[in-house]
Amino acid sequence: MNFSSKLLETAVAEFAKLPGIGQKTALRLVLHLLNEEKEEVDRFSNSISKLRNEVRFCEVCHNISDQAICEICASPRRNEQLICVVEDTRDVMAIENTSQYNGLYHVLGGLISPMDGIGPSDLQIDSLVERIKNTEVKEVIFAVSATMEGDTTIFYLHKKLKDFGLKISTIARGIAFGGELEYVDEITLGRSIATRVLYEGSVVK
Repeated sequence: MNFSSKLLETAVAEFAKLPGIGQKTALRLVLHLLNEEKEEVDRFSNSISKLRNEVRFCEVCHNISDQAICEICASPRRNEQLICVVEDTRDVMAIENTSQYNGLYHVLGGLISPMDGIGPSDLQIDSLVERIKNTEVKEVIFAVSATMEGDTTIFYLHKKLKDFGLKISTIARGIAFGGELEYVDEITLGRSIATRVLYEGSVVK
């Protein structure tokens, strides 16, 4: 792709680094910004800069937050005896959109994937174990994508948690194997949460 301006080329190259954005889409976005008022573009760039520099992660569940403790963990209306374990923040948002869940979350920050060099120590697993040790949690729901990595992660977590006498459940497999949680429609995901099943071998208090 030939560019009439080095500044334009550099901006397009940066946008094209975003997931799902090719050069043509990146060019369309950059040209759109060029046609916007300077104040609008400044507001856009400042919001991205502020996001990167000021965003925090909840000290309890590791969800993205503006404060040390996120709004979900701080809410007195949430069921503190119920923890839903998810891969990342997108999954928290997907489940919250169903309005079918009123417990707390624990964001792992990924899934165990030896092929990608991601092991248990790279995830927020130890902090999950500590939460369960130090709180009155009665049930843990595994709500991760139905993939080999997801199943591997569930198997490992179950081994870590099985001696706590918890009710351990997984979301119902109305979600197709290999499907990413964030792309599942809200009705299917909501029903999967509501009709969750006990994880094989889990112990109930």
